[in-house]
Amino acid sequence: MNHLTTLGIPPNAWAVNEAIADITRPPLDTKIITLLTQTKTLRLDLAKSAILVIDMQNDFCHPDGWLAHIGVDVTPARSPISPLKSLLPVLRQIDVPVLWINWGNRADLVNISAGSRHVYNPTGTGVGLGDPLPTNGAKVLTAGSWAAAVVDELEQLPQDIRVDKYRMSGFWDTPLDSILRNLGRTTLFFAGVNVDQCVMATLQDANFLGYDCVLVEDCTATTSPEYCWLATLYNVKQCFGFVTDSQAIVEAIKDTVTSDQ
Repeated sequence: MNHLTTLGIPPNAWAVNEAIADITRPPLDTKIITLLTQTKTLRLDLAKSAILVIDMQNDFCHPDGWLAHIGVDVTPARSPISPLKSLLPVLRQIDVPVLWINWGNRADLVNISAGSRHVYNPTGTGVGLGDPLPTNGAKVLTAGSWAAAVVDELEQLPQDIRVDKYRMSGFWDTPLDSILRNLGRTTLFFAGVNVDQCVMATLQDANFLGYDCVLVEDCTATTSPEYCWLATLYNVKQCFGFVTDSQAIVEAIKDTVTSDQ
């Protein structure tokens, strides 16, 4: 057969030349693990999995960011940093994509509704979306600003994928769904903040779109009251997916590697 060139990203890729288009889309090699969750033991394929790290940004997690500016204690929002620093390298090593899903608004805010802006500036006179922070002048949740950047403690690598979002849900008006479908990723791990807001909204939309959803409890957090946290965990387990923790994922991967040797 004449040489074929790959078009697209496996597994959603063709192989073509001047005469042939091979559209069989060979599957990726399976990487099956057995993962303990709080409700069931899952058998899942890491070759069809990805992790979404949501809003681990300076505005939400740094003492000079927007949340801290309005008087919120961001200490809880920083708690996912340590477990993520341990988990993400393990996932990268076995080619599980890491997707950073962050608020990253246009500077002109022309796609942001008044209702969305009201959440961040309810009086209309405070520091809201796109406004400079008094501490350093960074513009709140504006793409490219310090305010919207991922906290320094979490390393982003060139192979990671970055998606700007403009609402609570990472799927609304973004390319996230198209990216995941091209990558053939149907099982999604969820991490980040706030678990009862942006993480939950993204997880719910993922569930509605047919993805399998696994919340990584110790890699998520919220600055909301504890009842919001408890309600989120309950609703994920009851309606939208499963809840596990980073150590369970690492152990499942180690067990699989050991059994393969």
